Amino acid sequence: MAKKATIGATAAKAEAKQQAEETVKTPRVPRPLHVSVLEGFDWSGLGKGEDIYSKEDRASQEAAYAETVNAIQENQVVSGEVISKSKREVVINIGFKSEGIISVSEFRYNPELRAGDRVDVYVESQENKQGQLVLSHAKARALTAWNRVNLALETDEIIKGYVKCRTKGGLIVDVFGIEAFLPGSQIDVKPIRDYDVYVNKTMEFKVVKINNEFKNVVVSHKALIEAELELQKKEIIGKLEKGQVLEGTVKNITSYGVFIDLGGVDGLIHITDLSWGRINHPEEIVKLDQKINVVILDFDNDKKRIALGWKQLQSHPWDALNTELKVGDKISGKVVVLADYGAFVEIAPGVEGLIHVSEMSWSQHLRSAQDFLKVGDSVEAEILTLNRDERKMSLGIKQLNQDPWQQVAQKFPVGSKHSAAVRNFTNFGIFVEMEEGIDGLIHISDLSWSKKIKHPSEFAKLGDKIDVVVLEIDVDNRKLSLGHKQLEENPWDVFETMFAVDSVHQGTIIDLQDKGAIVSMTYGVEAFAPKAQLVKEDGSTAKADEALDFKVIEFSKEAKKIVVSHSRVYKEATAEETKATAAAKAKTAAPKAAAKKATKEVENKQEKTTLGDLDVLSNLKDAMDKAEKGK
Repeated sequence: MAKKATIGATAAKAEAKQQAEETVKTPRVPRPLHVSVLEGFDWSGLGKGEDIYSKEDRASQEAAYAETVNAIQENQVVSGEVISKSKREVVINIGFKSEGIISVSEFRYNPELRAGDRVDVYVESQENKQGQLVLSHAKARALTAWNRVNLALETDEIIKGYVKCRTKGGLIVDVFGIEAFLPGSQIDVKPIRDYDVYVNKTMEFKVVKINNEFKNVVVSHKALIEAELELQKKEIIGKLEKGQVLEGTVKNITSYGVFIDLGGVDGLIHITDLSWGRINHPEEIVKLDQKINVVILDFDNDKKRIALGWKQLQSHPWDALNTELKVGDKISGKVVVLADYGAFVEIAPGVEGLIHVSEMSWSQHLRSAQDFLKVGDSVEAEILTLNRDERKMSLGIKQLNQDPWQQVAQKFPVGSKHSAAVRNFTNFGIFVEMEEGIDGLIHISDLSWSKKIKHPSEFAKLGDKIDVVVLEIDVDNRKLSLGHKQLEENPWDVFETMFAVDSVHQGTIIDLQDKGAIVSMTYGVEAFAPKAQLVKEDGSTAKADEALDFKVIEFSKEAKKIVVSHSRVYKEATAEETKATAAAKAKTAAPKAAAKKATKEVENKQEKTTLGDLDVLSNLKDAMDKAEKGK
């Protein structure tokens, strides 16, 4: 049978081939066309690019054609009919000269779309480069939706929307095909703790804000509720009175207070009106949805604000304070607040006392309360003042220890030597701490016997240990006079003989001033040289760090003052040399003058005598001999 089928197929192929060859060999004869000839039609101009119609004919024909199609404009929304729908495209007829083609993806939201349905489309272009009408259904939806949303905002219209999902800070709502934002604060008049309960629900809203630039729409459901509650608020507030006690529900808890729902109107309990005692957060006192009694403290009809109190319904702790407490008693408490100036100690809930920083230690150094205490510390203190009417109490903890000044005379007698820490400087001295609570002053004049100290900070540094001797004690005024130089003997007793007036010493200029210079002498003694006494022999003025000879011109043991001069050194030396030279010259000139006088006398006599007067020559010889012996 297989062989027979193969033979049959081969025969069929041969027959088909033969028929094809016959078709090629025998050409088809075209049938004659029956066309009617238009009278007056210029067939010769056809295909030559020439206008075969006159202007009048063309205008009339274009007008007749235009009447057969709808007049549409670009950038407008029109209604169209679905002609056909495929897997990729939807053909729309808007009554124009051509149909528009829209991607089926723009109708994804409507899978039930069928031919014959009418839809809104946006005319992007009447004719593109291919001569095709360009339409968009998505743009038509968006444009229509934005128009409706803007109208709803202008007219304050209540619209419906579908809550699609939750987002950060609120919900996403579908309104007319636009995704709008519903903030969490605009869902309800009371705080919403679970947004998910509103998802997939259709709710009523009001459009509250539109940002056309960023295409953002904000809606509110709370606005609808507030409008309904506004009438209730006016009625409730109209019946309120100060001091009225009402029952309310804890609606919201913040760091600064608690909001209470009074049945349509909210009031605030400030954190300070929750408890007589100090609290860090209202959550320590109340919980959400808790029902409590509150008292109306104040209200504002214009601003619709109501101030409530809770602690006012409880007795004040000061009224229950032990009536036997008095000044001088010792009490215990806990530090609740710290400030630089002191610490507040809670003796009982709502009863506090202040420990000033000056009452924390006998020390007179300015310090902060944080150096002694911290929040939460349990302390024992002594009552210093107590005013039940003003509900104020001051406390002290240093009073629990003995005042160190009561035994200062025994611990630090006059003349005793000690080591103290430098705590502070003033222009007139150094304050040192002998021990906790006892300070003493070293006056600047008691720092050194010999050094000229401009400021005490030149002598020591803060925190340094310095040896002192007690000079004077004043317990009543809490003053202790100390000295440092008194640890050594007064060197000015020795300096009095060493630096006698007119004595010359070598010194070094260590500081130049307007009126002179400070000169460092031997043994660390400092002297003062007036400016006029700094002129050197060559006429120049001595400079700093220059070592020269100085003559003492003034010495005062009481004032511890030495005045020196460099100019006097060379000026007085020159004067002495001149005096010595003059004396030597006078000594040499005396014999010569005597001999000259004798010679003159002989000559005078010689004129009167003769050669026989031989005694004249003898006298002359004697005079010359005496002159020679005088040399």
